[in-house]
Amino acid sequence: MTKLYLLMIAVLSFSLSADVLTTEPLVLVKTMDMPGVPLGPYVDHFGVDVKGHRLFATPQAHRSVQVFDFNTGKFIRELTGFGNAHGVVYRGDLDQFYVADGGDAGEVKIFSGKDYQLIKSVKGLVGADSNGYDPTTKEMYIVTGGPSAKLDYSAISVVDTSKGELIGEIKVPGSGHLEQIVVEQSGPRLYVNIEDKNSVAVMDKEKRTLLATWPLTKGQNNFPIALDEKHHRLFIGCRAADASGVIVVIDTQTGKEVGSLPIGGNVDYLDFDSRNGRLYATCGTGNVFVYQEHSPDQYKLMGKPETAVMAKTGLLVPDLNLFFVGVPNLGGTQNAKILEFKIQ
Repeated sequence: MTKLYLLMIAVLSFSLSADVLTTEPLVLVKTMDMPGVPLGPYVDHFGVDVKGHRLFATPQAHRSVQVFDFNTGKFIRELTGFGNAHGVVYRGDLDQFYVADGGDAGEVKIFSGKDYQLIKSVKGLVGADSNGYDPTTKEMYIVTGGPSAKLDYSAISVVDTSKGELIGEIKVPGSGHLEQIVVEQSGPRLYVNIEDKNSVAVMDKEKRTLLATWPLTKGQNNFPIALDEKHHRLFIGCRAADASGVIVVIDTQTGKEVGSLPIGGNVDYLDFDSRNGRLYATCGTGNVFVYQEHSPDQYKLMGKPETAVMAKTGLLVPDLNLFFVGVPNLGGTQNAKILEFKIQ
């Protein structure tokens, strides 16, 4: 009886453990060390080559782009000579990648994905920072201008990635600090956070005009942005002075706020996975907040997997059910690394 009882307890414990594991929205499967990255509070935004299993990281403290094989976890190589690399766009059809560099020159540097050699630099992007990409038109949108460029306006500069040319800009008069961008795939709009005005700019990407600005009242210090295009919902990640923040939900048909979702502080990355209706928010307080969309106006927190202090940038790769998080080198036991999670 004693042996049978113990066996039953063991089976029950395994069953309960399995249930817990399967309900976790993200499970850590791999850690990739970022070699040579000095002390610094930021790892900026990633790029990915899905078919080639390559992840491009931008450790700001090292002024470089590091490349990893995320299947094996091995470091491939490092590209240097950047003023301030902010993000990477990869084009598989050309096997090229594009790095928004916010150094003194302000440019997009285009590299060969085959031999990692610099192909071309697109100049005239002073103050280059956050960027977005339209896979249909192959156009890259880069935040430029503002105080860092000594201009009284900010803009979204448009780069044709096929030609490697600057082809236009959309000005936002009187704005000092534009933040992250999200681009409609089936519509003509793009959206960008105006952090210093606590509002969102709505732009026509085809006519390259500013359509409207939507004020935010449910949150402040708006940085990341994501879109549920099917259900007309825009998600705005807002930071707070303490360890908390919110995601403001906006109806894109009316421009009105329809709700807010609590998250951790210092959020710097949002993405919405339209295939399974999940919203991901990477917060510098050390968690990824994962919400399940039950309807366009109803969201439930699935979990908040732990990451690390100031690990506030991430990348959702829905085709592979993977989620990456960048961890900076803060000294002590926290060295710069990339966390690879499997989506459950």
